[in-house]
Amino acid sequence: MSIYKNHKAIELFTRYEGNPILTPSIWPYRVNSVFNAGAVMFNDKVLLLVRVEDMRGFSHFCKATSDDGITNWKIDSKPTMESEVEKYPEEFYGIEDPRIVKLEEENGYGSNYAIIYTSFSKGGPLVSLAMTNDFVSFRKIGVVMTPDDKDASLFPNKFQGRWALLHRPTPSNPAMGAHIWISYSPDLIHWGHSSVLLPARQGSWWDANKIGLGPPPIETSEGWLIIYHGVRQTAAGNIYRLGLAMLDLEDPRKVIKRCDEWVFGPHEVYERIGDVPDVTFPCGVVVKDDTLYMYYGAADTTIGVATASMSSILECFLKS
Repeated sequence: MSIYKNHKAIELFTRYEGNPILTPSIWPYRVNSVFNAGAVMFNDKVLLLVRVEDMRGFSHFCKATSDDGITNWKIDSKPTMESEVEKYPEEFYGIEDPRIVKLEEENGYGSNYAIIYTSFSKGGPLVSLAMTNDFVSFRKIGVVMTPDDKDASLFPNKFQGRWALLHRPTPSNPAMGAHIWISYSPDLIHWGHSSVLLPARQGSWWDANKIGLGPPPIETSEGWLIIYHGVRQTAAGNIYRLGLAMLDLEDPRKVIKRCDEWVFGPHEVYERIGDVPDVTFPCGVVVKDDTLYMYYGAADTTIGVATASMSSILECFLKS
C-alpha cells in the first residue's frame, strides 16, 4: 500500500538498504537457508529465533541477537532448539516458523515467553508450543493443534480468562479455501470454541483462496494489528504478499477493519529468486518507539528487515 502526498506515492514499508541482513554464508555452521524468524526484545537486544534448514532439508531454530536489530548479529555456534523425535514424534521432519510472544499473565508454566511453531510430522504440519525464560533452555509442551495446521500465534494476554490462538488449518479440499481461525483455551493445552476469523477472499484478490498469519498480534491504541500473508496463484507460480487487519482489543473475534490492498510483497532480487521464488514471509516484529521492524524470510533463503512507522500503519486503516 502507498500513501499519496502531493501526488507522489510513499511506500509504507522501507527495506533496509543492506538487505538481506542474515544469509547462509555468514552462519557458523553449514546450512542451506535461513528464513522465517520469530522476533522479540530480550535483554535490551533484538533476538531472532531463526528457522534454519540444514543440508538434509530438515529445519531447526538458531538464535541471533543484535543491539540495533539490523547489524552486527551474534549467532549461536550450534542449533539453539532442535527436534526431539524420541520425546516428540510430531517433530519427525523438523520444526519450522516460530512466533514468539511475551506472556503478560500467569500461564502455569513459570515461563515468560511462549514459542508457537510448526512441527512437521509424518501426518503433516501441526502447531506445537514451547516455553522459555532465557532462550537457552526450552520446555516443550507439545501439540496444541493437529494436522494440517500452521501459521499460529498466541496473544500475550487472556480474554475473559482464556488464552486465544490464531492459526490456519488447511482443508483437504483446496476449493474450501484456507482461512485464519481463532481458538480459545483455559490452560494453553485444551483448545476449542473455534471459528473462522479472517476468510480468504475469492476470485482475483491478492489474498484469494489461501491466507495465513504473519507475526504475532501487535497491540495498538486502535486494536490488535494483524499482519498476514496472502498467496496469489499465477501461471508462473505463487506470490506471497502481506496485508493488514485490525481486531477489537477486548474481543479479538471482532474484525474492526481489513485493508483491501496488499502493503508489502516481493520486489527485490533476493525476494524473487531463491529456494521458493516470490516470497516475503514475516514471523516476527519488534516495535521501538514509533518504528516497527519487520523481519521476513525472502524467497525462503535469507532474512530481510523492513521498517514502518506505527502512525503511518494506523493511518492506512483510515485511508483504505
